[in-house]
Amino acid sequence: MSSATGQRNVRAGYSRGGGTVKGCVQKVHSPDRSLNDSLAGEIQTFLTDEDQLHTYDDLTKVNPVTPTTVLKCLQARYRVKVFYTHAGCTLVALNPFQPIPDLYSLDVMKEYHCALQPQEAKPHIFIVAEEAYRNVQGQVEPVNQSLVVSGESGAGKTWTSRCLMKYYATVAASSSVVKSQNTVERIERRVLDSNPIMEAFGNACTLRNNNSSRFGKYIQLQLDRCQVLLGASVQTYLLEKTRVACQPTNERNFHIFYQMMKGATDEQRKEWKMSHGQHFVWLPNAEKSLEEDCFQETIEAMVHLGVNAERQGQIFRILAGLLQLGNVSFCSSADESQPCNLEQQSKDAMQRAAELLRVPTEELQTCLRVRTLKAGKQSVFKPCSQAECSVRRDCLAKTIYAQLFEWLVTFINNSICADKSTWCNFIGVLDVYGFECFQINELEQLCINYANEKLQQHFVAHYLKAQQEEYVSEGLEWSFVKYQDNQSCLDLIEGSPISVFSLLNEESRLNRASDAKKFRIRLEKELCDKANISWDKFSKEPHFSVAHYAGKVDYQIQGMVEKNKDPVPPELIDMLQKADNPLLQQIFADKETESSATKGLSKVTVVSKFKNSLENLMRILHSTTPHYTRCIKPNPECKPLTFKKEEVIMQLEACGIVETIHISAAGFPIRIPFKSFLQRYGLILKYSRFNSGTPSADMEADSVDILPQEVEKLLRVVLQHQTIDLDSEKRNSLVHCGRTKVFLTQLMLDLLEDQRRTILSRCAFSIQCCWLRYQRRRRHIRHRSATLIQAAVRSWRVRRQIQRWNKAAAVIQSTWRKRRALLKSLAEAELDDAKDFIEEDVPVLNPVIRERGSVQLSTIQEPVTVRGWPMGLALASAPSITVSLTATGFQKMMSVMASLNLPSRRGEYKVETNQYTQGLASIRAQPRGSVKMHYQRSPLLYADRHPEQKTDVTGFNEILLEKTL
Repeated sequence: MSSATGQRNVRAGYSRGGGTVKGCVQKVHSPDRSLNDSLAGEIQTFLTDEDQLHTYDDLTKVNPVTPTTVLKCLQARYRVKVFYTHAGCTLVALNPFQPIPDLYSLDVMKEYHCALQPQEAKPHIFIVAEEAYRNVQGQVEPVNQSLVVSGESGAGKTWTSRCLMKYYATVAASSSVVKSQNTVERIERRVLDSNPIMEAFGNACTLRNNNSSRFGKYIQLQLDRCQVLLGASVQTYLLEKTRVACQPTNERNFHIFYQMMKGATDEQRKEWKMSHGQHFVWLPNAEKSLEEDCFQETIEAMVHLGVNAERQGQIFRILAGLLQLGNVSFCSSADESQPCNLEQQSKDAMQRAAELLRVPTEELQTCLRVRTLKAGKQSVFKPCSQAECSVRRDCLAKTIYAQLFEWLVTFINNSICADKSTWCNFIGVLDVYGFECFQINELEQLCINYANEKLQQHFVAHYLKAQQEEYVSEGLEWSFVKYQDNQSCLDLIEGSPISVFSLLNEESRLNRASDAKKFRIRLEKELCDKANISWDKFSKEPHFSVAHYAGKVDYQIQGMVEKNKDPVPPELIDMLQKADNPLLQQIFADKETESSATKGLSKVTVVSKFKNSLENLMRILHSTTPHYTRCIKPNPECKPLTFKKEEVIMQLEACGIVETIHISAAGFPIRIPFKSFLQRYGLILKYSRFNSGTPSADMEADSVDILPQEVEKLLRVVLQHQTIDLDSEKRNSLVHCGRTKVFLTQLMLDLLEDQRRTILSRCAFSIQCCWLRYQRRRRHIRHRSATLIQAAVRSWRVRRQIQRWNKAAAVIQSTWRKRRALLKSLAEAELDDAKDFIEEDVPVLNPVIRERGSVQLSTIQEPVTVRGWPMGLALASAPSITVSLTATGFQKMMSVMASLNLPSRRGEYKVETNQYTQGLASIRAQPRGSVKMHYQRSPLLYADRHPEQKTDVTGFNEILLEKTL
């Protein structure tokens, strides 16, 4: 790559930035000799301590900021294998050209994702990813994010994009709920598996990069309201399809062809008609082995995305057919009226190509060698020259491959894209081809470099130009930092009414053969007043030179108009629509509709289509919050850990890193309108203990006077809370209030977010306390209610049981009374005549004896009165005794007689009554004579014994005893 046009002079006197904000740094004065000497001295002093240069993880801390100091810091960090460095609002990534262990592991992802302040951690690509993810979580407008990865070819953009996608897939999956975990894993796997397929079909080995993207892609990672990954969509830009049929010197075709050659099995080779020793013209440098030549990885990715074996077979047969088509060569015919001839090897290759593409061989030969011209309703067939036959062959291969690539992109989107109603935000990852400059640069390089100019212009407009203009419009005292504005280069390429693209399109729409020399003359005539274009009048090949932001590039005019036309003969389309390959029929089914729809209109050229798609991309970028990562290529040979100063300094100057550092160091990277600022941070003023108690203004009010006052009051509360001195100069270094916006540094934003988070935590704690108190009160009331209900039920059950007991007792008592009355009546009926009853005075019993129911003994010859049970307790003291007793009452009489009958030593004791010998006159009558009884010691053992069945007592007494028992 040639050197960049014009060196940007870094002004002297910069102190942590070239621009100034009032109270932040001194204003820039015109340089003089003393200032230059002073700056050189500062640089020398700064570079003296080389051991500390690698510690500058943010280049805004470098003082002074010059290309030399920035370069030295990057070189020192690269030497100690530190490859990421902050450069203000951007991240600089140096390509190590070798795998670095544990730099992108899962543990590192979790470390940055769980960090409270990721900006304070070591610079890493995951910091940029996490910042964008937290912006989506915080719903900071604009909510949608875009990660723009830029740099030259071979700087590491594709690898960086791959790491970003893996990070988001991991972070989004880890934040999902359990019930959707399987779904997230499936989507994450599909999103990541789209990379190997896209790289296999869209990347190739070039002189500057072994895995160079030959197309641009913008991947939208779709997130729901919980920031869970639901799907993704891929938008592609300008596939370099000419590489299929034409590979530059020492470069290779797309990776997929080499993967098929090196990874196919014998069975697949037989099916694809690819023998081991076969040579293909369109596969140069096939002996070169690369890490990307992994066929099995591509196959597995296809399976995970849902491409079945049958569809895979159709895809690979088409690709094998294209390789066979490349081996077809034509030779001129002796008769110009006849089509070109084919050699025998070319005939075999043509036969195999037709069989693989599933088209008739004769029809394929005819389409490649004969051109069909329309004359009204009639068709005229005209043989093609040898050059035209080769062009038609290449055109067929490019058309098939481009359509197959578009079909793959559509299939991937259908497989991984979520329904629009399910996701609400997205994070976009942009990976486009880097700036290119080769020995021969054609239309593809012009479009690629034009895309890089657009991205650089977006960076300049967003970070360099817009910020400084906004500072001035908002009333900040700001001295502008000079930067390279590439708007003039864009006006040259795409401007209106006259530009390179407009003239190229106009030439392409003319119905005539293009002439490179005439087109060069026209360019020189129409664009002579443009400063960014030049011509070498002594060059043999017609060309023009464009001074891009990254350097000067010479473009070859020969063939540029034909490539812009991109004509596809209709007979080729008709043949492919009739092919027996179902996939070819599907991908070319809409071609006829498109042709009829655009009939009579101006044909859309390649640059017009690319310009429109790029404008759509820029609209997306302007509507999102961009995050820039600048990938730097340390050396052109891609050698591991090799740092070449000239290569790096050229890239730093081209992409405006030094100017970015100046503006970031002196300016305010965060700008929030007053209304949005109060809506987000107004609660700090409402709940802060430093609040004076005055009511805050209505958030919906749009008064120009009220909102600034509320913002000032809020900022004063925040600074008082942090015990920061309110000196005007120090305060303006952290925050500045403009006319409509608040300008903040990252430190001030962190302070605001910390206080907001603290207040929200306090409010959440209060809500939790109220909720817990409410729940506990409710639980207590429920417990008390349950206790009352249980007590009432228990008391009811007890009352019911007692009532049942009372009823049962009443029934028992009633029954017992009835029985007792019945027995009494029976006894009275059996009484003797009242004359025989001699009523004697019953001796008065001792109250104790009466209560206990025992007997009273006497040694004198007097009757013994029995008043209780058991009587044996009273007779336990004598082994043998003769007493006389009188028992009153029928029941007592029966008890006495039952207790006096002892079972042991039958016959030894004998009980006799006067009724026994004299007959029973009446149970209630007084016995005549004494009752003689003989007792053993301790009759208590027999107190509960029943009378014997056989007893000496006869008569009515025996009958009564048996009934009693």
